[in-house]
Amino acid sequence: MNKCHVSRVSKLLALVLSFTLAGCASSLTRIDTWQGTPAEAQNPAVLKAPGEIKVVSVNGRSMTNFLMDDLALDYGLLPGENDVVFTYKTIWAKAGVVRNGESKVHTVVSERQRVSFEAQPGVVYQFDFDKPSSRQQAEAMMADFSATIVSDTGEIAGRSELWDGNAMAEAARTPLPSSVGANGTEVEGAALDRLKALWSEASEEEKRTFLRWAFE
Repeated sequence: MNKCHVSRVSKLLALVLSFTLAGCASSLTRIDTWQGTPAEAQNPAVLKAPGEIKVVSVNGRSMTNFLMDDLALDYGLLPGENDVVFTYKTIWAKAGVVRNGESKVHTVVSERQRVSFEAQPGVVYQFDFDKPSSRQQAEAMMADFSATIVSDTGEIAGRSELWDGNAMAEAARTPLPSSVGANGTEVEGAALDRLKALWSEASEEEKRTFLRWAFE
């Protein structure tokens, strides 16, 4: 493989990673949920999600394309009303002999939950929920599972409810801020912002097609 091809592949990998981790802050475990560079992003709120919580979307924007699962992640939120859709999952080891090809664990997953709350600038929020001590208890909890969003001062900001199936469509999508300067030209980085937005909306098949094209 010649140096030119290696350089091209390296740049493409960097570009793909920038799409996949769109909006990450200085820590790879923090994902900013907005697009562009809005003024409110100077002092965002943070929502801390433990490994049991998988955030599906924030304000209608998919959060499931970040190549990270079962990790504790921090989500940067713009101050104001935020709409979060998530699931809760626990994993329990199976007792006894496990046949070849059979999973060694039981997975208990909740239905999608939705919580809306007013995020304050600079405030850290976290999920609070009952923690089961057994798989049987976890399964029993799923019928009416709910989580509370609590601030770092102990104030309850919101409580989740079962996602009604229309919440994703009704949630206001995070707008892409205007990137046109005073002279009418686009500021640097506007094209990348649009590419990131397109990547977050693309289907898995569209992403695979893009990657095949990129590495041809």
